[in-house]
Amino acid sequence: MFGPALITGWLIKRLGLITIITTGALMLLGCMGLNLSGTSFWHFAIALLLLGLGWNFMYVGSTTLLTETYLPSEKAKVQAAHDFIVFSFVALATFLSGRIFYRFNWEILNQISWPLVLLSLAGVLWLRFRQSVDKQIG
Repeated sequence: MFGPALITGWLIKRLGLITIITTGALMLLGCMGLNLSGTSFWHFAIALLLLGLGWNFMYVGSTTLLTETYLPSEKAKVQAAHDFIVFSFVALATFLSGRIFYRFNWEILNQISWPLVLLSLAGVLWLRFRQSVDKQIG
């Protein structure tokens, strides 16, 4: 999850920011699909690999994308607000995942994640589209 961060910045420079975020979302979707297809050791091992890489690509990519949206004078406030929001949701998701798993099951826990990742993927694809339109206009 954190290990790939050593090369994610290099990958962003080489492949592009939107490509890395999109790849991360696709890895998370692959993780969920694999989780739903079986519960063997290899299902879990490969799903955890995809989860870690996907999370890292999306997190580092989105944080990098955020740095392109504010003025230098706003840097500290925006970064602090971003970290607060992200880590608040991480804590909330951590607490709720056990409750959801207890109340429902493994399959539903994975299916709840699909819409969130698909929404993120749609946003990134929209951004890619907007950037290509802006290049054609400008």
